[in-house]
Amino acid sequence: MSTEPALMSLVSVAKAIAAKKLSSHEVTRSCLHRIAEWQPRLNAFMAIESEAALKAADEADAALAKGDKRGALHGVPLAHKDMYYDVGKVVTCGSLIRRDFVATTTSTALQRLKDAGTVRLGSLQMVEFAYGPTGHNVHYGAVHNPWHVDHITGGSSSGSGSAVAARLTFAALGSDTGGSIRMPAHFCGVTGLKTTVGRVSRAGAMPLSQSLDTVGPLAQTVEDCALLLGLMAGADPEDPTASTLPVPDYMEATKGSIKGLRIGVPTAFYVDDLDPEVARVLDETIAVLRQEGAEIVQIELPDQRQLTAACQLVLATEAAALHKRWMIERPQDYGPQVLMRLQNGLAIPGVSYLEAMRWRGPALAAYLAAVTGTDAVLAPVAPVPAPTIAESDVGNSDGAEAVIQRLTRFTRPVNYLGLPSLSIPSGFAKSGLPVGMQLIGRSFDEAMLLRIGAAFQRVTDFHSRVPALK
Repeated sequence: MSTEPALMSLVSVAKAIAAKKLSSHEVTRSCLHRIAEWQPRLNAFMAIESEAALKAADEADAALAKGDKRGALHGVPLAHKDMYYDVGKVVTCGSLIRRDFVATTTSTALQRLKDAGTVRLGSLQMVEFAYGPTGHNVHYGAVHNPWHVDHITGGSSSGSGSAVAARLTFAALGSDTGGSIRMPAHFCGVTGLKTTVGRVSRAGAMPLSQSLDTVGPLAQTVEDCALLLGLMAGADPEDPTASTLPVPDYMEATKGSIKGLRIGVPTAFYVDDLDPEVARVLDETIAVLRQEGAEIVQIELPDQRQLTAACQLVLATEAAALHKRWMIERPQDYGPQVLMRLQNGLAIPGVSYLEAMRWRGPALAAYLAAVTGTDAVLAPVAPVPAPTIAESDVGNSDGAEAVIQRLTRFTRPVNYLGLPSLSIPSGFAKSGLPVGMQLIGRSFDEAMLLRIGAAFQRVTDFHSRVPALK
């Protein structure tokens, strides 16, 4: 067993606490020790609740001593993106507008993890109102990448990606509306799961775009993500858009072989204009999957650029509708880039929005026809490893939207179609920055993605590498 409990995976630390090989107090103290070391460099936490966390850990240990095991994550300390309402806690949503907002309800996803026995370490930084892919935040400062602190984490789940990568928390909830789980997973070298729209309840999670928002985990391993998804997924009376489909045994799915599975690799779009290092990692990932018995087939997808544009249009319109009142009453309290992007959304005609919504069904049907006969699609998450904080700090300049477009080019089509996608650490660039690949699946077939991702992680160690405190 690792000398430092914080370095363990979520699944292994949960087992160690349940078996009383480690106490929740020891594990929580280990995480708090790392947070104290790393937070000044990373700015990953919005709030650190050391005393309350240790008290909750002691209560978890006392309960376990009496034979009262609360659930699969009994005594495991976690922190989440600061947009999940937690009754009685300040939830800033990374904004000035909600700096003092105290939640009166608890989000369903968070409650289900609490019911499984978790301990709260605090809350994690995020991009203002989850509207940005880089990790910059003019109110609270940028979050830094633990592999190279002058580089971005990706956004909007910036604190989640950074904190999981530096092993400050075993896992963290993020959200993915245009790539906000997968990009931090790729840039920070962790595993991140964008779920199918409706797979996990969004009740009590700050909304950004009603038809695109998804709740999902970032963690060290695919197995960790499978455990978390199994605990959170399923119908919810508080969210009528949450699916009533049965929840599969995701942990069981991670044990399966991928021998004979067919994995599609697109011939265009996802392989265009790649940084040479990302292209190399894609080739190496394909080689590993082949070696594990998967058949790699080339697929021709319909024009994905149109999907990226449609996603952007839907996101901009829905976000502007949500923020309209605050834009009128409190425009000065937004960061300039977020305000500019929200105001752009107000200028989109209703007809254009409705056309983009109406086209989703035919676009999904065309995509599914193109991937017929494959079990999943493999593609890069982004065309580049993490750029520097300075070079991507474009504010509300003329070039801002172009930078945002380039980073989110490969994630947005998946959001528009509502499909699940798993980002897995797949290698490192020569610079030492991580590179991730995404597996894209069919609606509600997260189990297939977890099966392929876990098989990849059984024979690679990219997910288990830990950045050094420089």
